[in-house]
Amino acid sequence: MTDSIRRPLRPIMFVGTGSDVGKSVITAGFCRIFKQDGFQPAPFKAQNMSLNSYVTAEGLELGRAQAVQAEAAGVPCLSDMNPVLLKPTSDRSSQVVLNGKPVGNQSAYEYFMANDRRELFESVKQAFDRLSGNYNPVVMEGAGSISELNLKHRDITNLRMAAYAGAATYLIGDIDRGGVFGSVYGTIALLTDEEKACMKGIIINKFRGDGRLFEDGKRMLEDLTGLPVVGILPYFRDIHIEQEDSVSLESKYRTSVTGKVNVAVILLRRLSNFTDFDRLENDERVNLFFTIDPHEVAKADIVIVPGSKNTIDDMLFIKNNGVAKAILQAQKAGKTVIGICGGYQMLGEMILDPHHVEGTIESMPGLGILPVVTTLQAEKTTLQCQFRFRGSESLAFGYEIHMGETVVRGQAKPVATLSDGRNDGCFLNDKTWGTYLHGILDNDDVIAQILQPYTSDLPDNQTSFQAFKEQQYDKLADLIRSNVNMELIYKTLRY
Repeated sequence: MTDSIRRPLRPIMFVGTGSDVGKSVITAGFCRIFKQDGFQPAPFKAQNMSLNSYVTAEGLELGRAQAVQAEAAGVPCLSDMNPVLLKPTSDRSSQVVLNGKPVGNQSAYEYFMANDRRELFESVKQAFDRLSGNYNPVVMEGAGSISELNLKHRDITNLRMAAYAGAATYLIGDIDRGGVFGSVYGTIALLTDEEKACMKGIIINKFRGDGRLFEDGKRMLEDLTGLPVVGILPYFRDIHIEQEDSVSLESKYRTSVTGKVNVAVILLRRLSNFTDFDRLENDERVNLFFTIDPHEVAKADIVIVPGSKNTIDDMLFIKNNGVAKAILQAQKAGKTVIGICGGYQMLGEMILDPHHVEGTIESMPGLGILPVVTTLQAEKTTLQCQFRFRGSESLAFGYEIHMGETVVRGQAKPVATLSDGRNDGCFLNDKTWGTYLHGILDNDDVIAQILQPYTSDLPDNQTSFQAFKEQQYDKLADLIRSNVNMELIYKTLRY
């Protein structure tokens, strides 16, 4: 590997037969492999659609998946790693974030059919060029399927971007969902000759059982497509990497159990930043589940109302289905109730939207648990933050992404004191508070305070969350190395 370390590598790109086939996780794994092998890689996804986002040190927003991939690569996250981010506000409309800053809301029709796609592609190429000038290799991720015939001529994300970057491109197929032969062969068959020239191989993902049993299938796919199957990755449950899509929440509709601290996260329709709860979910003392069932909320020890991209709409949603009443009953019963970002706003007395940021409704009563009033603002706040939680001596880390200003009424205390002197949140008591700080639950001091009333008889043998994540990236890299022909991969990356 010494010779390849000395020479720069061409970009590599992972595309899919569809959504949720594992592109984001595999991209993160290769970022870690290239880091381990002495390179300085950086992730890149031209266009992302997700309510799961993160904030750079410069206060710019990008998809959370690219922040995770940057962490796996061991480099700071930059908005250039995800120049276009779409954050759905309804079933038909999204906020468009360009180069880290929101530029307005557009319907799906307006976004995909408008002429400004040409301008967006120029912005995407410029972001890639800046990134590739400082990192090597650039590890690129596609979006959805690469064979959407009605959208390909407007593509700014997949093979059009691969061709511009000169990326060695690998197709990922998910064998666990079935139909892998049809999806892989059909995807390749629908490509133009120029697009096929980008393709260097196929990776079969989520194989259950002994991969050697697929040897005949591997040869058949190679004969059908003319491309090598460079790896068969096993289905795994013991490696924990943050997921990009809320599709992954379907596996977390668990219920309460005995012998653990039951934490219910309210499954809002516009739930954002669901990775806020990964640290809690991986705590062995905790059973964390997402729910919209009032009966399950009632069984929880801790209830968390998460962030939302449309707070007023989600406030109506939980009032109409009985969850709002269940949250109020939980708080009155002395259980822990916490609100984060939009959830913090919902725990308050009133949410005002005089500028119609979220829609036509100008005011909505909240749950009335916290003495706060929120006014939604047209300007978005995006900041990385250092803070001390409830006077703790330890410095903690988080980030803000919100479009509201919340005013505390009366004598309630702040949840956190930020390093810039600002106070954040509203602390009613040890079991009732709200905050704008995403990532606050990644900090050990905060977790200790939340769980303390419920874990006096449970052992605490947790490693730090950062150390845990580093272990997961290394485990993922080991898994890929063991099941993918890395020699062939490197051969396609050498100029």
